[in-house]
Amino acid sequence: MKTYMDCWTQVAADLFAQALAGEPELVESLPKPLESGSLGFVATLVGDVEGRFAVVLDASILDSPLLGEGMEQKAGWGELLRETVEAAAGELLAKTGTKCRVEKFEESSEEGNVSRAFQLKSGEHTWMLLVRDEICATKPAVEADFGKPVVSAPVPGPPPALSPGLELLLDVELEASLRFGCREMPLGEILDLGPGDVVQLDRHVSDPVDLIVGDKIVARGEVVLVNGNFGLRVTEVAAPRKRLESIRCLF
Repeated sequence: MKTYMDCWTQVAADLFAQALAGEPELVESLPKPLESGSLGFVATLVGDVEGRFAVVLDASILDSPLLGEGMEQKAGWGELLRETVEAAAGELLAKTGTKCRVEKFEESSEEGNVSRAFQLKSGEHTWMLLVRDEICATKPAVEADFGKPVVSAPVPGPPPALSPGLELLLDVELEASLRFGCREMPLGEILDLGPGDVVQLDRHVSDPVDLIVGDKIVARGEVVLVNGNFGLRVTEVAAPRKRLESIRCLF
């Protein structure tokens, strides 16, 4: 069964090849001590699996403009590594059904016990990358003290049966789309658009995106990468009754 570490390794290899100059290759290797001033970040995950996941890079990687000329390399690496840990959570959900999310992501230079080591190879250049994996399954709930009764959680009853009319509609295919935002523009401005122009939307980059089926907003969530493709990690879902009754189900 795939672990979070397995998913991160696959996601990181794909993202590094796509986002970094020279399409560097991520290969596993024996760990080597890093020089002082190493660059590292640690993510705290919560959910069905939880714990800390840290990535530490060779400091010399900041001397190479892998993220593009003129870009602040340290900040860029922070954004890229955050994207890898979030995308790995989406990959783990897609492959195993295990749910988790990144609760906190922060800079940290401590190496600690190294779980796995990799080399990032680009042409004649090679950089060491160390990973500390402390992700494990969530502990079961603590049993009640001796002598105290254990109260079982109520077992949810079966979902209400659908009417025959609704059952006929379950196999109907509908087109689903993601909406990142919108903006009203005069026709003249639209006709003046050309390559390189930027259209600003009415939504902040950290705001959730809408999942739209037909003309109804049925859910909202976060954009993730799954096997190199965009995906949606659902964080809010409209009530089933509203999805059926309303022609435009807003939250």
